[in-house]
Amino acid sequence: MLFISDFKPPPRAPETASWFLFCGQRLLMRCEQDSRFVPNTSDLEDLGLIPIQRQFLGSLDNHPCYVAELEDAAQISDAFEFMDLWTLFQMLEQDVMRVAGMANQLVQWSRNHRYCGKCGNLTENKTDERAKICPRCELINYPRLSPAIIVAVVRDKQILLANSQRFPAKLYSVLAGFVEPGETLEECVKREVFEEVGIAVKNIRYFGSEPWPFPDSLMVAFTAEHAAGEIRIDNTEIARAGWFSADSLPAIPPRISIARQLIDWFSGEKQKR
Repeated sequence: MLFISDFKPPPRAPETASWFLFCGQRLLMRCEQDSRFVPNTSDLEDLGLIPIQRQFLGSLDNHPCYVAELEDAAQISDAFEFMDLWTLFQMLEQDVMRVAGMANQLVQWSRNHRYCGKCGNLTENKTDERAKICPRCELINYPRLSPAIIVAVVRDKQILLANSQRFPAKLYSVLAGFVEPGETLEECVKREVFEEVGIAVKNIRYFGSEPWPFPDSLMVAFTAEHAAGEIRIDNTEIARAGWFSADSLPAIPPRISIARQLIDWFSGEKQKR
């Protein structure tokens, strides 16, 4: 499925348009047996829903896509339900999930920037780009994007995995953290690994990137090698950490995530040796 991002909507939303509708942090889905689908324009009309704060996202397989909020979920019939993105993460096709993540980021950005942070005036949508502008002081706010690193640290034939304080008890993943002002991505890799588990790393190499809508991150992935030190968890971000071989991995993230791609890369590389 091909998604083309755009901020200029067609003159009228056709019945084939897809609507990513949020009530709080949950997304409205149409239910058909065990499958879930994004509602279209005719679904909105049948339910009598009136979206607010709507934004055009672009097109997915030539179908226009919108994101908007709903003030009241009481009108939803049994054929629809509100679901959190984490639950949908493994249910939707990857391209649909990517648009849903973008929709989540934009609806939160719109919600948090209704007023100018400089003078307090109501903001307006800019007509020539995706941004909000204050008509009084002309301050421009673009959708927030928070860069973060995520890294697979390898020692001999083992990978460093950790259980975060935010994770379910059995889930382990590679280390990650937000980039600080004035910091390069490579410096962030070194700092985050050392702060969280007390280990120094070397041979940092770029791996890939992934938009991560929880809530507005861009995950920049790296691989690195253990340089010095033994695991010493910080007990703030990290609850448990350890070295794992490819044939004895704990519960790890789903395949749609770049964290899993890093772990799969490690497993594949070790099988070659």
